[in-house]
Amino acid sequence: MLHQPFYDPSKSYEENFEQGPFGEFANNQVYKESGQPEAVFLGQKVYTPFGIPSGPLINGKFVKAALDKGFDIVEYKDTRTREYPCHPLPNVIPLDVRGDLTLEMAEQGVKAAKSYTEPLSITNSFGIPSKNPDFWQADLRDAALYAKSGQVVVGGLQGTLPESGGFEAYLQDFILIAKLVKETGVKIIELNLSCPNEGINNLLCFDVERSRRVVEVIKNELGNIPLIAKTAYFPLQDHLEKFVDAIGPMVQAIASINTIPTKIFNDQGQPALTGGRITSGTCGAPIKWAGLEMTKRLKDLREQKGLVFAIIGVGGVITPEDYHQYIKNGANAVMSATGAMWNPFLAQEVKKSV
Repeated sequence: MLHQPFYDPSKSYEENFEQGPFGEFANNQVYKESGQPEAVFLGQKVYTPFGIPSGPLINGKFVKAALDKGFDIVEYKDTRTREYPCHPLPNVIPLDVRGDLTLEMAEQGVKAAKSYTEPLSITNSFGIPSKNPDFWQADLRDAALYAKSGQVVVGGLQGTLPESGGFEAYLQDFILIAKLVKETGVKIIELNLSCPNEGINNLLCFDVERSRRVVEVIKNELGNIPLIAKTAYFPLQDHLEKFVDAIGPMVQAIASINTIPTKIFNDQGQPALTGGRITSGTCGAPIKWAGLEMTKRLKDLREQKGLVFAIIGVGGVITPEDYHQYIKNGANAVMSATGAMWNPFLAQEVKKSV
């Protein structure tokens, strides 16, 4: 059953930021836990290793509402070293996808749908907006302190490519954003390696050597704070293996997947997004296959290489059954963005199923 989403796709990012969250996330009702938290997520006790990844929780109000609804691992949307604008509307639209979204289908393109229906499939295109650190540092610090026993807030970070200086300047920006997030006192931090860095379709995680250097400088800055690396779907196994060889010994967790980049068209065959945006990330039920596959492949590589990083399964988690599929495939924790956005009670449903 689809509920009113806590992020309103009909409103701008700025309107959501100021007015949201919406629906049941706005009713101030708090889910009450019983007993003591027994699961452990990167050194933190949690009731259930389930939550919401970076993306839909765009400020502290959204984070607090997610915690109140029983999501035990919640991530504040990726932050930057400076204010960064959001793409123009539309940022979220429904898609007409039947079954699994294969890589071939994504390259050919899919059509926007008229409404949000089940099985839920959407595309989101925000451009990773961020407020100035003067705002988000205080907001993130306050949100992290709001977490109750058995819950934890994760701080997300995103590098911003400077206008000059090339990759070395990019590394310095990563070091600075890591320092700024660390100053908030969050207990876990996630590094976004799965969004464009130097080109519209150039994902940082696919550049193994640059990913290694970024992880290295950030880990040096963070010290003992657990670091999660968020990655995309890797089509080629040898490419994924090289990536794991490069960063696996340094990170405490790998989260996968983010979205599947897809060409999005309207009924007239024109780009459905404004501003010349043709490719956008697809989320929801049609990408679950990719998240489950990556979870299993990461588990196998972890065992083969004697590594100890945790695996966070993400992608197409709409029901409690999806959560259990990820756990069976080797995930140590599971997160839901699209599913949670349209079902504020998903965490409570997962808890009842465990």
